[in-house]
Amino acid sequence: MTLIMNACAFLCKVLTLPLHVAELIGLLSFYKRVFPLIVYKVTSSYNGKMNEKKRELFRNLSKFYPTKGSLRILEVGCGSGANFEHYPTGCRITCIDPNPHFQNYLEKSMAKNDHLVYDNFIVASGENLQAVEENSVDVVVCTLVLCSVKDTPRVLQEAKRVLRPGGAFFFLEHVVSDPSTWTYFFQHVLQPFWYYFGDGCQTTRATWKHIEAAGFSDLELRHIQAPLFFMIKPHIAGYAIK
Repeated sequence: MTLIMNACAFLCKVLTLPLHVAELIGLLSFYKRVFPLIVYKVTSSYNGKMNEKKRELFRNLSKFYPTKGSLRILEVGCGSGANFEHYPTGCRITCIDPNPHFQNYLEKSMAKNDHLVYDNFIVASGENLQAVEENSVDVVVCTLVLCSVKDTPRVLQEAKRVLRPGGAFFFLEHVVSDPSTWTYFFQHVLQPFWYYFGDGCQTTRATWKHIEAAGFSDLELRHIQAPLFFMIKPHIAGYAIK
């Protein structure tokens, strides 16, 4: 089965070779402008299907309020602001995303969620949070982000750096399926196409291994099956405490 999977994946890589060349010479840069619109349109459907899972996850935010003041949240890879509706009233939000074209859609979500205070939108990657001070936030949130970053361990270390002691890293991510499943087979076979559709998204990452190895003091992590397209059904959800 592995041999067949690898052969099919190789064929898909060959078929996507023109896209790879186009990316290398910059012809796909226009997709950076189109992708935020796609995400904004898909967000409503995703949130509808994952509403209970998100509500259950973000209910735990109440555990990390500081002794004084508002809960300070840094959302890495904020996209179009799909999580805002689940944050408690009065939270202070700093948004970071490497794609500046998300800003217009982000502002629409901000307008819909005026129960929050928005401090800043920073154009930066998750691997480089230097614009955020060390030990300065109570919570870092990553949802559907670690599937597309270039260096997952680096993102996790940056999250730990900016978190105050006792703060938490919240995550909700799709991950690779169990190797015994057909989902695993098709995740690997179709990954070359998925990469370009999802602006660098990877369906074959065992992200939980990186979180477990990141050196957090405590970890609450669950594997769940999301009510979504089979390629992204396997998810992990939880939080890790600095």
